[in-house]
Amino acid sequence: MWKEKFIEYLRYEKNYSSHTEISYLKDLTQFQEFIAAECGEIDLKEIDSDIVRIWIIRLMEGGMKARSVNRKLSALKAFFRYLKKNGIVEQNPAERVSGPKTAKRLPTFVNNEELSEIIDDALAYDDNFTGHRDRFLIELLYLTGMRRAELIALRDSDVDFSGNTLRVMGKRNKQRLIPFSDETKEKLQQYIERRNREITNKSPFLFVKEDGGPLYPKLVYRIIHGHLSSISTLSKKSPHVLRHSFATGMLNNGAEINAVKELLGHSSLASTEIYTHVTFEELKKAYHNAHPRAKK
Repeated sequence: MWKEKFIEYLRYEKNYSSHTEISYLKDLTQFQEFIAAECGEIDLKEIDSDIVRIWIIRLMEGGMKARSVNRKLSALKAFFRYLKKNGIVEQNPAERVSGPKTAKRLPTFVNNEELSEIIDDALAYDDNFTGHRDRFLIELLYLTGMRRAELIALRDSDVDFSGNTLRVMGKRNKQRLIPFSDETKEKLQQYIERRNREITNKSPFLFVKEDGGPLYPKLVYRIIHGHLSSISTLSKKSPHVLRHSFATGMLNNGAEINAVKELLGHSSLASTEIYTHVTFEELKKAYHNAHPRAKK
């Protein structure tokens, strides 16, 4: 019962995404099954930190990666915080439990020259509305650093042509404004004009399918993946690569990290700081390639 109430709390009070709700529910159900198998029927108040640690060990022994284990531990901590807040338990048994250490993974990105080739290669896109849409969609993701879900949710009413800004609805319903150039403004106007001319079914969404309906996540993924596939050295080819490329490019060209944080819609600077590691790695690579004595 409390598990379901917790998910409702995440949905209606914390404004978590449906994806996060599903993940939390799956993690808590897995913990519940572990408790039933290891301890039988026990009260929530009887669960202590030792039981949580044993669960973590079982997950690791089962071959689960540290990143996934930490996500499950985070879900459990949030659940017990909720229970404690509602007076169901006196202590949070997961609070002082540490998860396994994870290796810091640097974001995959594409440099400006490679992305410009993909965007400017007119022959790579069909000579129709969807080709025009796909090309501009890729360019706008790279120019703004938007998330895939944010792009899909964009409406015509979110575009301010007088102020050259896009109103974006980010995670947890947090709005932010992203500026765009006069050149992008012209391309936006051209795209909307062609969409209105060729798509008969009207929709409030900025990016639409041929039938006028809104785009969906898998379609956007296929579009991005298809065009990034021309870069054989790229390990990942998802829409998020364009977001990583935006952030890395901004920092490489001297943007302040706090400005990049606001443009990306990060809630904390820690999320943005990962890109400084990327730029430092690029700096080291340039040094070793260019300095006459660096290779010695």
